[in-house]
Amino acid sequence: MAQCVQSVQEFIQDSFVPMVAVLCSEDAEKVTRKNNLNFSELLRPFCRLTSEGHIRDPSNQVQAVKNLRISVNNVVTRPTPASGALSPAQRRLLSEVVLSNQPPEGGVANVITAGDHDLNFSDRSLKASVPWYSAWRETLLELSTSKHYTATTPWFEAYRENFLQSMPASDHEFLNHYLACLLVVSSSEAVPVEQFLKLSQEQHRIQHSGEYTNPKWFIPNTLKYYVLLHDMSEDEEQRADAVYEDMKQRYGAQGCYLLKVNSRTASAEADEQIPDPWSQYLHRNNIHSQVSSTVLPLHSYNMTITSKSDGGSNNLDSHPLQLDTPTVPGSLDTLSTMASDPKNGSGGPAVGLASHGACLTLNDHDRIRQFIQEFTFRGLLPHIEKNIRQLNDQLVSRKGLSRSLFSATKKWFGGGKVPEKSISELKSTSGLLYPPEAPELQIRKMADLCFLVQHYELAYSCYHTAKKDFLSDQAMLYAAGALEMAAVSAFLQAGAPRPYPAHYMDTAIQTYRDVCKNMVLAERCALLSAEVLKSQGKYSDAATLLIKMTSEDSDLRSALLLEQAAHCFINMRNPMVRKFAFHMILAGHRFSKAAQKRHALRCYCQAMQVYKGKGWSLAEDHINFTIGRQSFTLRQPESAVSAFKQILTNDSQQTATQQGAFLREYLYVYKSVTGESEVDLPELPLPCIQSSATRVYFGHERRLAEGEKQAATHVSLDQEYDQDLAAMWCHLEEQVVAAVNRGVLPGTFQPTQCCLNSQTDNLRFPLAVVEEPIIVEVTFRNPLKVPLVLSDLLLLWTFTARDFSRPQDELEGEAITNEKEVLTLSMAQKDDVITTEVIPEFHMSPEETKVARLKLLPHMTGELKILGMAYNLASPSSPGETAHTTEGQETLESLVVRGRQDLQIRGPRLNNTKEDKTLVRHGPDRRLDPIITPAMPLMEVFFLQFPTALLCGEIRKAYVEFCNVSCVALCGLRVTSTHPDFFTFGGQSTTPLTPLSPTSAENCSAYKTLATPPGAQPGSAATVMLVSAEDFGQVSGVVEIPVEGGTLRPGESIQLPLWLRGPDQEGVHEINFLFYYESTEKGGKMSHRVLRHTVFICASRSLSVRASACRSNVPPDQSQEEETSSSMMVFIDVENINTSEAGVREFHIVQVSSSSRHWWLHKCINPTKDKDCKLTSRERAKLCFRATRCKPYQATSDALQKYTFADLNLGNERIISSTTPCGDFFFRCCRTSESRVAVPSSSSHGRSHGSMPARGATDIMTIVKKCNELDLDIIVLWKAYVVEDNKQLILEGQLHVALQTIGKEACTLTQKEEAQEMVLLKFKSEAPPPVIQPSVEQLSYLIKTNLQYPETYSHPFVHKSLCVVPVTLTLSNCSLAQVDVIIDLRHKSTSLESLEVHSSFTWLGQTQYKLQLKPQEMLCLALRACFLQTGVYNLNTPRVFAKPVNLGAMCETSQQMASPALIIINNA
Repeated sequence: MAQCVQSVQEFIQDSFVPMVAVLCSEDAEKVTRKNNLNFSELLRPFCRLTSEGHIRDPSNQVQAVKNLRISVNNVVTRPTPASGALSPAQRRLLSEVVLSNQPPEGGVANVITAGDHDLNFSDRSLKASVPWYSAWRETLLELSTSKHYTATTPWFEAYRENFLQSMPASDHEFLNHYLACLLVVSSSEAVPVEQFLKLSQEQHRIQHSGEYTNPKWFIPNTLKYYVLLHDMSEDEEQRADAVYEDMKQRYGAQGCYLLKVNSRTASAEADEQIPDPWSQYLHRNNIHSQVSSTVLPLHSYNMTITSKSDGGSNNLDSHPLQLDTPTVPGSLDTLSTMASDPKNGSGGPAVGLASHGACLTLNDHDRIRQFIQEFTFRGLLPHIEKNIRQLNDQLVSRKGLSRSLFSATKKWFGGGKVPEKSISELKSTSGLLYPPEAPELQIRKMADLCFLVQHYELAYSCYHTAKKDFLSDQAMLYAAGALEMAAVSAFLQAGAPRPYPAHYMDTAIQTYRDVCKNMVLAERCALLSAEVLKSQGKYSDAATLLIKMTSEDSDLRSALLLEQAAHCFINMRNPMVRKFAFHMILAGHRFSKAAQKRHALRCYCQAMQVYKGKGWSLAEDHINFTIGRQSFTLRQPESAVSAFKQILTNDSQQTATQQGAFLREYLYVYKSVTGESEVDLPELPLPCIQSSATRVYFGHERRLAEGEKQAATHVSLDQEYDQDLAAMWCHLEEQVVAAVNRGVLPGTFQPTQCCLNSQTDNLRFPLAVVEEPIIVEVTFRNPLKVPLVLSDLLLLWTFTARDFSRPQDELEGEAITNEKEVLTLSMAQKDDVITTEVIPEFHMSPEETKVARLKLLPHMTGELKILGMAYNLASPSSPGETAHTTEGQETLESLVVRGRQDLQIRGPRLNNTKEDKTLVRHGPDRRLDPIITPAMPLMEVFFLQFPTALLCGEIRKAYVEFCNVSCVALCGLRVTSTHPDFFTFGGQSTTPLTPLSPTSAENCSAYKTLATPPGAQPGSAATVMLVSAEDFGQVSGVVEIPVEGGTLRPGESIQLPLWLRGPDQEGVHEINFLFYYESTEKGGKMSHRVLRHTVFICASRSLSVRASACRSNVPPDQSQEEETSSSMMVFIDVENINTSEAGVREFHIVQVSSSSRHWWLHKCINPTKDKDCKLTSRERAKLCFRATRCKPYQATSDALQKYTFADLNLGNERIISSTTPCGDFFFRCCRTSESRVAVPSSSSHGRSHGSMPARGATDIMTIVKKCNELDLDIIVLWKAYVVEDNKQLILEGQLHVALQTIGKEACTLTQKEEAQEMVLLKFKSEAPPPVIQPSVEQLSYLIKTNLQYPETYSHPFVHKSLCVVPVTLTLSNCSLAQVDVIIDLRHKSTSLESLEVHSSFTWLGQTQYKLQLKPQEMLCLALRACFLQTGVYNLNTPRVFAKPVNLGAMCETSQQMASPALIIINNA
């Protein structure tokens, strides 16, 4: 239970004290009225004795009486109802007492720490500690010796005290009967003795005439104590002394007293401040006077025995909390003052117009205290002692036992105990009455007297004896009373000779409740027993006892007892926190039924501390709902809104109907709160906003396609954010910005972010442009199972105007906000500054997550801060449904409230410094704080005739339209792409000046073509042109878009052609374009703008081209053209790998072109003379061309970096490969392939075969490699005939093959790059890398060989058996270094092919030669071959070994020989 100010022993002692009645004369009452008090009230603060008294028991043993308190009350003779239940007035009295005591708002601590819970026992969140909970494993002895601190409940103590005081006197016990009567007469009376006689006769008449049932008197011979009250300020002291001397003669010195008061006048009050000890007593008990007309309290402080004409003479009209004698029974009219301010607790002073004791000095206080002590020690205690002796003598004589009751104790209680009957077996004899002289009542009377003077051992003996007598007579009411007091006496005995008989109390409670039907006495018994059990640490038993006492007849009693039971659970050695919370909920419910709203709210709040955050959502919902209702009833709207908010924001498991009821309650409460004050918009809990998911988009929304125009995709809120894509766009932007700034990225560069979200970099303030919208996408989540309707949804913002063209040190404008306009529902939303879009209605289905896009349009430059959003919240209902609200019923249509929710976005967690890593710190997130910059150009891009599917290598012509839709001119238009080889804009320098062929114009060919001259043979001779790579765009991959004048003025648009080439690999390709442009007005905060576009191209397979090259076999002396002195054979293998998915019927190879700095295709040497090569599905063709080295005049210093384009057309028209778009795509594909293959030393460009460089002799590796390199790019141009929708279309395309090495095949399909192996870490210094030697394959191409001989030779074998044929072997050094050559003629071919083709022959003369060739030297050797018979012979049998002079002998490598050299030997 909760902690009390008193100990248990003090509490029980003060609950049962000697009762003293007071009868005053009218003059005596006037004397005390000067102090705003009657006589009983005057004595009350001094009724506790400060010194120790003594009495002698019947055995003549001295018993000490410590800390005795007496109760002095006026005599009230009005009858009282039966004591079985409280009257309605008494119930109101107790209810007001509890209501007037509320938790303190400060001072003492009121928190219990139980396990993991810190329980606040005050609705003001006070702090305290309970030390024994942290050491609950200590021994019971240590626990019992520790000092316990727990939460106090002053309302329960006040209820308990007033309950015990309001109990009426009963006939079965004498504890609250009057023992004595004070007769008070003023010394100003003419004959005081006569007045004493009248009062004495009045007391005798009240007690013995039988007219009055109240008050009840303890014994017939009541002690009468005569008090002469002397007013020091008016009467003569000598007269008072004389009267007092006469009184001592009449009544004895021990039966009378002279009390002198009023030593000063009331006018002296201002000069000296005297303490007022009466306030706390009068304030605590002033409510009793209101029920005095119908109830006789044990302590009735405000009534006296007077005539009817002055019945209210003892009431203090000057005190606002005092009542006149009420004319209506149970009137509570005057309680409004106190009830209106329930915070005034029992400990506060009474506030009145006049103070108490104004005419009393401190000496008067001492006189009153001395009077009480004299009365008690010389009058009351001797009177009690005498009656105890008389009762003892009567009992002993009647029982026929020994003289002393103590000597008979053993005989009475030892042995022969008769088993008691259970309560259920006893018949109801609660109505049995004993006569006053019955021995059983005399024993009970003696026991009560002993109990009042703290003689608990004798009292226990008497109670035990009376209990047995009552049980034998089946007088259950008397027996229960004896059991109750016997248990209390046993507990209060010093030294505890016997344990506390808790079963006595249980039996008494059960008897009171079940047999006697007296809940008042049962409650008193339970209160006493619970305190005793609590003092012994038996909290579980105490809680069980209190819970049993709850019933439906009294909600207030049940609530208080349940609350105390909850405190018992929390005060146990192992605190039972959940039981505490559960019983606090029950107590709160009963408090609510008892109209104790504040206490109900407090109980629910305390229980919420346990249930909160434990996953018991239904319990939390119930508690929060009740807290909300109680708070609203108590006019605490903020607490009510907060409680309802908790219900709606948590993940509720309630049904949809219940959630709808919660929502309607919340809307009603919320509307009541907002209706009172319109200062600002309060926070709404619904719907839930996922602030981190908020996205902000800067700019206009993307326009959809207009007819055939396809708008650039750019960025939109419909696209999902991809980190890799964002990095790719940032890289493209860095690439184009660096190209604009001469290859250097500015330090102030900030990548453009049109759409900000939780994954973007939001550390900087984003830039927005004036007159361009800002779209904020907010994600709402409806956590309820009922729909929600939002209306008038808009953004809240503050804006500070700034002119960025002026210096920074100038003052900024004042902050402008739209919050006030939103609050007053004004339509003027400051549209001159920022236009705020309003969404009229926004519906959300149950448990739906939905986004709302809210738009702002700024009209001024400055700094904008988006705060949150405002909206109206309503709950839709079915037709005819009404809302059952807290204050009644109201249609749902009116339950629409307006509020706001703030967007509070937390930035990313910092992890830079050590403090950031140890602490949880978050950086800023400024996505909602844009800076509005001056106007910038805005460009829109549209694509016309843009394909979605292409064949690999297909060329298609499209158009791009650039529109400036802003009011500012733009310039510096550029574009970059992730696939720079996919498109080209062409250039004026590459446009041919010759007229186009009619076929090209008719078929709308993307190429520039020329008609073939009449009579020209296809493929007979190539057309050669010199082109520079700089004519086809920038090397960096950033393309400047050719805009006329370089500027696009406001509202202007331009349309440009765009050539596209299908990717070389099949599949779906994502191709990204980034368009860059600037403003003509420089110096703004935004330097440039970009526009993104993404296309997906589906590439289908077309042709596969494989090419290889080998040295020509043509002998120099047989060549009539000087180009053939260094010619090369080029073989091109073309295969149709199209699967006919695109409807391609056949492919035509229309032209083969070459591009190189050093070689060009000279002629086609195919044996067939077809105009072109046709390939249907899966067909294959092989073409053979002769390539020659460029002419000397073509290799001048001016033309070293130029490319030679040679076109060999196989059809009726020639495609100019050196112009747009063929040349563009060739150079773009070359750059792409070169960037992918990172071999810096193997670049084929920049070589010169004119002369040997100075360092060529030393760098053997370079020389050998150059000897094998070819550097010839082949361009295969084709046409495809496609049938689509019964129409034949002609598609064009080109494929590129780069021949880099002689003898090595090249292919159009790029091979997969093999992943590099992981290199292990090495901690030791590595050895120097070995010298890289040329490979065997590279060394095998140093020497070119050629055999010159007659193809047919006739010899008369009949006349001469040996046929000798002269053969010339030509050796050419292809390298730039001196080469050692060894020729071995002894080699015999052993291959099967050689044996099948020819017979054996032999070489005559020298069979081995060792020569040395200078760089690019040619040498001829004369050889002779000898044949023995006719046949076909292969003369290509010599083996040639070569090595550079500087290499060792082990590096000699066999050279690659030409194709077989066949000779036919005939017989002449």
